[in-house]
Amino acid sequence: MRDSHGFHGPRREPGDTAVILYTSGTTGHAKGAELTHNNMVSNAMTSHDMFKPAFEHPLEQHVTLITLPLFHSTAQTAQMNAGLYGGFRLVLMPRFDPAAVIGAFASETIGLWIGVPTMYWALLQHVRESGADVTTVAKSLRVCASGGAPMPVPVLRAFEEAFRVRVLEGYGLSETAPVVAFNQLQRPSKPGTVGLPVFGVEIRCVDEHDNSVSPGERGEVVVRGPNVMKGYYERPDATAEAMRGGWFRTGDIGAFDADGYLSIVDRKKDLILRGGFNVYPREIEEVLMTHPAVALTAVVGVPDERLGEEVKAFVVRRQGSTVGEDELIAWSREQMAAFKYPRHIEFRDSLPTSATGKILKRELKVAQP
Repeated sequence: MRDSHGFHGPRREPGDTAVILYTSGTTGHAKGAELTHNNMVSNAMTSHDMFKPAFEHPLEQHVTLITLPLFHSTAQTAQMNAGLYGGFRLVLMPRFDPAAVIGAFASETIGLWIGVPTMYWALLQHVRESGADVTTVAKSLRVCASGGAPMPVPVLRAFEEAFRVRVLEGYGLSETAPVVAFNQLQRPSKPGTVGLPVFGVEIRCVDEHDNSVSPGERGEVVVRGPNVMKGYYERPDATAEAMRGGWFRTGDIGAFDADGYLSIVDRKKDLILRGGFNVYPREIEEVLMTHPAVALTAVVGVPDERLGEEVKAFVVRRQGSTVGEDELIAWSREQMAAFKYPRHIEFRDSLPTSATGKILKRELKVAQP
């Protein structure tokens, strides 16, 4: 490219680094994922094409609301870049505020919104506490999407019912630019899953010997495709560990069902080893969320002299609830296997989250005496 003064812009190739996105660091220190122009463009196009069927009128300018910061890979790729590619009008909010978001749905005729699970939870809490009827203010919504962390099924179902819009849950990472899998508009959604691999992306669930596991069995999720980063910035050892055998190791435990839908069970680093049994915190969280007094929860492993680790739940109660620790533990004992239910429950007014709304379990563990 040359301007009027004869300046020549540097030539960029598809494999050149376009951005460096730092991982969220929810379980450790953040690393800079080097994403190429090809990574970013291909994933933005895939994201746009995935949502396009929800918008039937090609001559109408469609609108997406961005409430995640643009340094977040989902906002940058699946909303900003995908929206610009598809000619969407982008409405940006400086910070997430439930009342402002609901107001924007109406005033800006938002058609697409993407959030993380804690944002969906906050919107539901606002509606419940205010008694607002959101079916009219959200009538322009064509589709919503969730990523960044597993969405509790009760939250997903409650949001769809309250806002009368379909919520598609997907899965991605900073290292994969980010979208890896998604429930698709053209196929039935399966709540509790992150759907099917997106175009051009391959996913396997593997055992400790890198062998693919059978449908229904759990294994580490590994990925390859045009969306996978070139490596971690100035971290060759970390890159070699993450990219073994041509596949990116996500560090997540997942399983495919018979129809090819992927479920993310938990982070490998969040796995609780209790007396020789594997306990997956997300399973406990899903059950606890069905209790009428529980608004939000996070489960972690805490040190135990006899068992190695014990299960502890941090719980935010619904407004007006007075449920106590003994009562909730007794209820949990009836709902779960003996080695799974939490022996310790700590009530809090809120849970620590990152700038992008992820619950920081690492901080909950560090806070233990």
